[in-house]
Amino acid sequence: MILDRVKSHAPLVDAYGGAVKPGTLKCEIIRFTAADSIGSLDSFGLCAKSANPVDAEVLAGRLNHLSNTRGIRAIVLNGPQAWKSSANGLEHARVSERQLHTAKTGLPGVVAPRTWRAFAEFCMDVYDGLCRRGWRRLSTEGRAATLEDRVLIESCPHAAWKSLGLKPLRSKRRARVSDLAEAYAALNALAPLSCNRPPNHDQLQAIVGGLPGLAIAEHNIAAVRIVGNPPRREQGHWREGFIVLPLPPPGRGNWLQSMRWLY
Repeated sequence: MILDRVKSHAPLVDAYGGAVKPGTLKCEIIRFTAADSIGSLDSFGLCAKSANPVDAEVLAGRLNHLSNTRGIRAIVLNGPQAWKSSANGLEHARVSERQLHTAKTGLPGVVAPRTWRAFAEFCMDVYDGLCRRGWRRLSTEGRAATLEDRVLIESCPHAAWKSLGLKPLRSKRRARVSDLAEAYAALNALAPLSCNRPPNHDQLQAIVGGLPGLAIAEHNIAAVRIVGNPPRREQGHWREGFIVLPLPPPGRGNWLQSMRWLY
């Protein structure tokens, strides 16, 4: 998923046949070949039934190549970038995770739920692979956060929906087509967007989770909320790290209040 802002005044039409105006959030869904195995959780080889697990180093290389060819300066990843610090005062979670009440990444090798460990370690390996290619974890808050170049940003889609004042999308197993349509309509009403094809569950989560990356790339730090402690090295491992959430556009407070009855 590549997020950008429509700047041209040339007439454009999205996947639903609607006219696209300048300023609209453009969501380009990138399709990889089957050999790339980039897609659902199973495609990453994180489930036992997967016969073709993806190597984190290969994925990092492909993401870096795509970013270089498309001029992308911020990558948003939905997954933990580091383990918890032994000195953060929490028993089983990073500060960002505790503040958002999400899955817990403890000391190296310890996660909750335990079945999440393979996914957590895979994500950290992807972060490390990108860092070896010149990227770096978001390490500063406030206005300085917009000054970092080729930055990696951790997202949490479930918390992102709530941060925007919208009802979080149901889990993939429970979500119906009507849930996807409702979530897309609510997001589109808040921040007009255009997709090159109708997004599925994963892609809709990627859109809402990726909004902070676009805001930071546009030097619009007022559009994001940065949660947690900065990443740092501790005893040979990366620890802590920020999770970044989108905020509703200015002037939408009254609109959000009027939508509460839906939820």
